[in-house]
Amino acid sequence: MQDYDLVVIGGGSGGVRAARIASTHGAKVAICEEYRYGGTCVIRGCVPKKLMVYASQFHEEFVDSESFGWSSKVEGFNWQTLIENKDTEIDRLNKIYENLLDNAGVEILYGTASLVDANTISINDQTLSAKTILVATGGTPFLPEISGIEHAISSNEVFHLEQQPASALVVGGGYIAVEFAGIFNGLGIETSLIYRGPQILRGFDSSVSNHLSGEIQKKGINLMLNNNISSIELTDQGKKKVLLSDGTQMTVDCILYATGRKPNIEGLNLESVGVELGRKGEIKVDEYSKTNIDSIYAVGDVTDRIALTPVATMEGHAFADTVFGGNTRIADHSNVASAVFSQPPVASVGLGEEDAREKFKSVDTYSSEFKILKHTLTENTERTLMKLIVDADSDLVIGAHMVGHDAAEIMQGIAIAIKAGAKKSDFDATVGIHPSSAEEFCTMRTKD
Repeated sequence: MQDYDLVVIGGGSGGVRAARIASTHGAKVAICEEYRYGGTCVIRGCVPKKLMVYASQFHEEFVDSESFGWSSKVEGFNWQTLIENKDTEIDRLNKIYENLLDNAGVEILYGTASLVDANTISINDQTLSAKTILVATGGTPFLPEISGIEHAISSNEVFHLEQQPASALVVGGGYIAVEFAGIFNGLGIETSLIYRGPQILRGFDSSVSNHLSGEIQKKGINLMLNNNISSIELTDQGKKKVLLSDGTQMTVDCILYATGRKPNIEGLNLESVGVELGRKGEIKVDEYSKTNIDSIYAVGDVTDRIALTPVATMEGHAFADTVFGGNTRIADHSNVASAVFSQPPVASVGLGEEDAREKFKSVDTYSSEFKILKHTLTENTERTLMKLIVDADSDLVIGAHMVGHDAAEIMQGIAIAIKAGAKKSDFDATVGIHPSSAEEFCTMRTKD
């Protein structure tokens, strides 16, 4: 039996930040991870995915460059080179996370951990005693139970495909589905995106969803809405034969399911210890990330609050400061900005128009749709959308949305303004940077 002030289960962004900060506050800390340090985002999520987004954008850049006088001869794309270089970078980041923990004095453990009781953890052949336990095990892909589902892959496996498929069917309408449809399509893979609902990116402002839907179809993605997969069969040639809910069939090389994620709680033994879980299996916590058991806390995707890496990091830091740093504070989940690295990318902060009209008596919207300066010399038909949502009574900007080049980079600054309580008059009084797409947020004057 080894005694600690804190044992963290899960080596992702939230768990690593909590462990490091608690250790700097003087706590004796151990952290347990069954796979690799860095978590979903670093190992098989945001980072490798965005590297693949970069790779998939070059084809369009090569074509556009000809209108600016360049003569580009492209010899082709090598899938193996991308995967190998991506793996090298992930290995580097994995070591950085381990070094950060080691330099902070955190004991690093590898293995599958589970709770024995409210103050005891079992990992491999060890038993750890802890005054406080933090669960930060994240989420895991969800695949439906249909015939032939074993022939499909999830976002975990897609980063390790040995060969580039010639055709792919992506299932889902959220972040991951839309992003990988863009990646596959940009790399020259014949790509279809199927979603059971009426429009992709459910929960986003409808102007954003509708605009992106049109743009990805212009780029060549076969978008199939109000449809789903009923069954999958493996053909003699190793392809996947798919029966759709509308009765049609199609055959593809690869089927990627991106139909959601669920809290990663399997094997943790939470229920026998008495930790209260929600309907989706999420760990229920209060505003300080504490469960119904005083010694057990949870942060990140396993709590199903806002499933974003920076949010998990924020929650982990606030937990460590509160419990070990003598600085009681909560993680603020209001006005959290987010981005979808689709093609074109999406970025949003605050409320969409539909939600705003439910919460506020009077709402004004301002929007602009245009072709960016770069594309005025090319045959590229991509168009950018920007939109502001304003509480008409207070003039506060309560939402901002963008679909277009550099959306995430632009929205980060807008998010600071909204977090600080900026009014529409503040946007109007700000001189734009010309010529840029970002200046449009300062020049929208006409209400929709």
